[in-house]
Amino acid sequence: MKYLTFIITAAVLLSGCVEIPLAPGADQVRITRSAAEVAACRAVGNIEKISGGTWDDKQRQMKNQAVGLGGNVIFNTMTGLDPSGVVYRCP
Repeated sequence: MKYLTFIITAAVLLSGCVEIPLAPGADQVRITRSAAEVAACRAVGNIEKISGGTWDDKQRQMKNQAVGLGGNVIFNTMTGLDPSGVVYRCP
């Protein structure tokens, strides 16, 4: 029984160490809270609240979704601890 408890505990602890990989092009996506930075851009979609994981994981998920929507800038509309936003395609 102690061995099983050890295995489960180790699996839970190690699962938190896995980073979410960035999709191709996601490293070029910017996140902003400034409306002026997206004033001349075209909105291409929304990102609903991202929950779970570290702050870095949440940012990676947002950037991956932005690339999937064809955007390169995320206007962060976060309320509380879970980020959300509007994805824009900017020149």
